[in-house]
Amino acid sequence: DGDESAFQELVRRYRNPITNFVYRMLDDYERAVELSQETFIRIYTSASRYEANYSFSTYIYRIATNLAISELRRRKRRKFVSLFSPFNDENGDPVELDPQDVKPLQDQTLIEDERRKAVARAIKSLPEKYRAAIVLRDVEGFSYDRIAETLSLSEGTVKSRINRARNLLKEKLSAYM
Repeated sequence: DGDESAFQELVRRYRNPITNFVYRMLDDYERAVELSQETFIRIYTSASRYEANYSFSTYIYRIATNLAISELRRRKRRKFVSLFSPFNDENGDPVELDPQDVKPLQDQTLIEDERRKAVARAIKSLPEKYRAAIVLRDVEGFSYDRIAETLSLSEGTVKSRINRARNLLKEKLSAYM
């Protein structure tokens, strides 16, 4: 009938049993606490619906059960996969799922990006005759004879320019290597 002290007494009596019940249903303590609080909120806001000819414990456990079942259904829809789910090894013993992280660390990615930028700047600073030969060979993957044909040079000149360009790049990039 809206008696605050009576409601506080109900919370005091049923808080731990309801939380434990929901926890055993969900196996998630944080969510069990939230749903037990939701149970008491629903009891408070819909006190007028309670029929005294039923046991109060039956009523409160029915609300908690419905909330827990709704949570389980919601999890199933989300296809919730725990990282500690019961995968089994060859002996049938449960094993933790430990997925391998294959992405490089951020600092490695940053270093690689810096190196790429430094190489691009170094290539850009080469004289054009060396730059064309080195880009065609080491970036585009052209063969020496194709580079010679493309640049209208002899194959020996192409090899010489590529060698000279690589030596210049080594000097310019010595701080990065």
